[in-house]
Amino acid sequence: MSEPTTKIDNARYIVTMDPSRRIIADGSIVIIGSRISQVGKADELANVSADTVIDAAGMVVTPGFVNGHMHISYAHAVRGLFPDHLGNAYLPNVFLLQGAMTEEEEYSTSLLAITELLKYGTTTFIDPGTTTYLDACLDAYRIAGCRIIVGRNVQDQPNPLNLPVLDTDEAIRMSEEAVDRYNGALDGMVSVWTMPFTAEFCSPQLLEATHAIAESRNTRTTLHYNNGARWIQRCADDHGCSPTEYLDRLGALTPRMTLSHCLGISEDEARLISERDAAVAMCPTAAVKGGAGMTQSALLPELLEYGARVGLGTDAGNNSNLLETLRSVYLAAVLYKDGRRDVHAIPAETALELGTIRGAAALGMDDIIGSLEPGKAADLVLFDTRRSEWAALHNPVNSLVYNADGRSVDTVIVNGRVVVRQSRPLFVDEPELVADVQQKGNALIQRVGVDFSTPWPVV
Repeated sequence: MSEPTTKIDNARYIVTMDPSRRIIADGSIVIIGSRISQVGKADELANVSADTVIDAAGMVVTPGFVNGHMHISYAHAVRGLFPDHLGNAYLPNVFLLQGAMTEEEEYSTSLLAITELLKYGTTTFIDPGTTTYLDACLDAYRIAGCRIIVGRNVQDQPNPLNLPVLDTDEAIRMSEEAVDRYNGALDGMVSVWTMPFTAEFCSPQLLEATHAIAESRNTRTTLHYNNGARWIQRCADDHGCSPTEYLDRLGALTPRMTLSHCLGISEDEARLISERDAAVAMCPTAAVKGGAGMTQSALLPELLEYGARVGLGTDAGNNSNLLETLRSVYLAAVLYKDGRRDVHAIPAETALELGTIRGAAALGMDDIIGSLEPGKAADLVLFDTRRSEWAALHNPVNSLVYNADGRSVDTVIVNGRVVVRQSRPLFVDEPELVADVQQKGNALIQRVGVDFSTPWPVV
């Protein structure tokens, strides 16, 4: 039986992100099964027929966006609950609520987060270890058709965040079990990495073991890498080195590692990350909301200059409060121009690479996703340029990065499957799901007893 075929026909522009970074005006794409077969001018592909033809007139087509750090399993149920000024009290409250979630609550919350990600053009993302009920949530991943990386957050040291302190052997067992059980699930749409929470909350034995598991199973590892003054000083006092040198001494700073956030590093550490070919997923949306001083503490221009693999994330929907990868692309393009007072910093083209092909490289997946080329997975997004925010259109990259956003996404295809059409998710009743998560969030807040009054009276 032959595979189904789809043709994206007569697109206004195709932003390929291929090695030549071609932008094809009046272009078409042919998909066979889950893979891209042809990309070219519409008139050159006019005689190619397909089972399904999507009229892309007025559309800009891009690769699916890649989000390298996005907690999907708990945030939407309590989204917007936390005031800006909580400071160090924020994360303990987050994980107190997360730890109380039921399987049903986590499933619905995850499905809603995935729905939002897909609607606004993100097709591949890392949920960095905070999903408790993977068996149940696997069904959400199947229904939505997303490409996802999951794992088990583990830590074996006391911490101030309400994270459970595991026995080291148990943490290692959990990491192994997750990889062995789920990696490659749903016909390869699910990948599983090892996910120690942070170097600060994990023993050297656990960091070494989780990296060894990733190596032995030919997968990857990620951890939160937001280095505050306490951890930097502790590394200096206990180990006589920087946090990045500490990871390197443990053998964990390798091409299999993706460092999330990557705040609080020095230029020497940025060089070391690049030299070891470790990767980075920065979350400018979360950094700016949290007052992290990103243009000083997150050395994105330096990492790029030294040749590091860097992508973008957005973090949790109750941290940055948004999920849309394109918003992180915008921030990457503008923050350093302002913070460094240099209009040459992070051009629009580089920012778009961070959300697509560079982001894919930061996950070790640039051979599969991140660009629109024959042989690659058919993960792509159609933006409707007939909306006012796209007018007038002269440079599709500038318009995409600086003035468009996910509201103009018309169609999303993942692995050859259309999951969003005419801006509507095809796999779920979205209003019904929103109402369900609202009810579950209300119940969770009441059950745990964590709530914050709004500064303005609700009457």
